[in-house]
Amino acid sequence: MRRFARSINIARWLQPGLGVKRWLLLAALGATLFVNGVSRYLTDEGTTLRVNEFVDWLVSEFFPPGYLSWIFMVLGALLVALGIWRWLNAIVTAVAPYGTDDVIGAIRGRRLERGYKIVVVGGGTGLSTMLRGLKKFTTKLSAVVTVSDDGGSSGRLQKELGVLPPGDIRNCLVALADDEALVTELFRYRFSEGEGLSGHSFGNLFLAAMTGITGNFDEAIKVSSRVLNVKGRVLPSTLAVARLCAKMSDGTVVEGESQITHARGTIEEVYLDPPHAPPLDEVITAIREADAIVLGPGSLYTSIMPNLLVDRIGREIEAAAGVKIYVCNVMTQPGETDGYTASAHIRALLRGAGANVCEIAVVNDELPHKLRDEYAEEGQFPVAVDEEQLRGLGVKLVRANVISETQTVRHDSDRLAAVVVGIIDEAVAERASYVRFRQSATPAPTA
Repeated sequence: MRRFARSINIARWLQPGLGVKRWLLLAALGATLFVNGVSRYLTDEGTTLRVNEFVDWLVSEFFPPGYLSWIFMVLGALLVALGIWRWLNAIVTAVAPYGTDDVIGAIRGRRLERGYKIVVVGGGTGLSTMLRGLKKFTTKLSAVVTVSDDGGSSGRLQKELGVLPPGDIRNCLVALADDEALVTELFRYRFSEGEGLSGHSFGNLFLAAMTGITGNFDEAIKVSSRVLNVKGRVLPSTLAVARLCAKMSDGTVVEGESQITHARGTIEEVYLDPPHAPPLDEVITAIREADAIVLGPGSLYTSIMPNLLVDRIGREIEAAAGVKIYVCNVMTQPGETDGYTASAHIRALLRGAGANVCEIAVVNDELPHKLRDEYAEEGQFPVAVDEEQLRGLGVKLVRANVISETQTVRHDSDRLAAVVVGIIDEAVAERASYVRFRQSATPAPTA
């Protein structure tokens, strides 16, 4: 897997960006042809400059002249590369107001624009973590976000203003922002005092206000994306107002996302009320065009599942050509996934979606060490990986060290994104090999 990933990285370096590599090679070829042409002309004219003898006489006191061939080739290549690079920088500096830093930014931007089309489905902090890593690989990101949150600032805004819960949307916008500029910090800012303001984040209030101005929550997200210079798109899974409900194993029904985990019971199923919520058209289009659909990480029943309960989304994921990846949680969640193994998470996903939405499962390969006792006191334990059960479900298992332990045990955005992109690389390569095999195996039509 690692050897394959290195080969892919080399191939990516050869991909065209702003044309720097191709023009550099062309310049080197031109310099070689020019020197060779001059040499041939002088030879045809019978002119001998004896340059080699003169140079050998100059350097004979420092090292043997026999080394000069290699030294000159290496030095010449470096000078050609340096000259072309400085030449490009000088041109861009003359026409760009921000100097040569824009050259690097333009190259990176072009490479990101050629990245994979990835749809990430979920909500909460897990989705933000995933997006923060993937935006370093591609700008063709579509975050499909749940809008069933009814707690905290989001819940208050929904009840008081009638807007869809903006909290998870705001987190994704910030995660996909181009940089950590002041406006990004502003969207994160949460008021700690003030009558009616305490507990609200500025980003939530901004989205609520923009919804009032534009008259549409989806348009409010697009405007906010431009303000933050977001890489990719943030899409609510539906614009319908629907409450997430859970039926517990004892037959009781819990209404509201914020109440489900507090019930501390065993969840039998979750559903939306009202049950039919139409998906956003852009969500369906993104799923159909995606190279990969990633579910999670995040709370199984309250972050990922609400998206799959929206009409058609589960079936569209199953029918999509892109590889379907589920990022399994590292720890169980009290009141939601107590005692769940990796296969139990996936069974719940398949059952809730009513479709095969998972082909590959990414599980953490290294158990947390520092914080296990603290988590155990709260009833949270590492998710056990039951390989045989996963194989029985037809799910391919990918083990990787994808966590970081600081004050909490969470997925590491960079590690996780690298693993996901590696899986997509392999899937795309296999698909290309399969297509070539089918084409070569197809007999030519007879006349």
